[in-house]
Amino acid sequence: MTTPLESLTKSGTKLWLDSVDPDLVRENRSLGATGATSNPIIIADLLKSGRFDAALEQLLGEGLSDEEVAWAMTDKLVTHAQGVFEDVYHSTSGNDGYVSFELDPLLEDLALGLTVEEQASRYVELGKSWSEGRTNRLIKVPATAGGLAALEDLAAAGVNLNVTLIFSDRQYQLARDAVWRGAQRRPDPGTLKSVYSIFISRIDVYSEKHVPDLSADAQGQVGIVNAKRIWRNNDRYWRDQQLPLKQEIVFASTGTKKPEDPADKYVSALAGSDIQTNPPATNAAIQKMVGKTFSREVDRLPGEQVLREIDALVDFAHLEATLMREGVEKFADPQKALIALIGDKRSALA
Repeated sequence: MTTPLESLTKSGTKLWLDSVDPDLVRENRSLGATGATSNPIIIADLLKSGRFDAALEQLLGEGLSDEEVAWAMTDKLVTHAQGVFEDVYHSTSGNDGYVSFELDPLLEDLALGLTVEEQASRYVELGKSWSEGRTNRLIKVPATAGGLAALEDLAAAGVNLNVTLIFSDRQYQLARDAVWRGAQRRPDPGTLKSVYSIFISRIDVYSEKHVPDLSADAQGQVGIVNAKRIWRNNDRYWRDQQLPLKQEIVFASTGTKKPEDPADKYVSALAGSDIQTNPPATNAAIQKMVGKTFSREVDRLPGEQVLREIDALVDFAHLEATLMREGVEKFADPQKALIALIGDKRSALA
């Protein structure tokens, strides 16, 4: 009998795990996952568990700073996940099997006062360093001003990319165009692998708060409509470039925020193509839906009335500005918390 997650992947979706927990990576690989991603919250939660205290003790004993230990542990956990998915990378000739490694979120900390040029320069330096020699690693860069300014040089340097924190078509187009300019500076542009992470459920949280006049039919559909439109644009654009590797959309933030919503709300709506990076809890809940089957829905939009209403009432410029402001705060603070956690572990393990 086909399981729900097997049905999802058979619909055409690549399933990536929103975690690099070694146990969950192995479990989800057996369920059909072919990639994974990481961020500071994921790393901190793993270190809080105490399961990695021996590795921490070893790193602390080497005289590394708290920040250096945080990055060394991140690299260790991402590298382990890469090993689990390495067979996918080779069997797909580099089209799948990646694990995303997020660059330093503290570059976006307003307290540092970095200029866009300084942020971009640092992103390029770090991206080259953390990607060197790591074949199935994507370097994750946010679609902030500094991140966008770094993309062309990163792509030109041969770095394969996951552009994250995308909420709007404007951000997506800026990111895509910068990546393609950079790829054309490579000896072989056909080596490019890039993905663009579109956040979904956060948009529906925004619309409930800022666009309360949306009808019941349209409310809760803004994130899905936005993601499907960007997916369509991305599919058309890269088809024209005729590259050997697929440049894909990652449907991110697919966990539901409202308890009354079914766990598969976004998973079902976006099934059929590209990549879904789902939280472990979402995958677990879907796998329990006995008899659940998925079919291609990614290219099916709601009716014209819903689309007209969304276009008339949702100010996407305000949406992007609001969610980026919140997103940058959520981006930097977890890295600070991770470094503080290493300091606490240092004291406790001593």
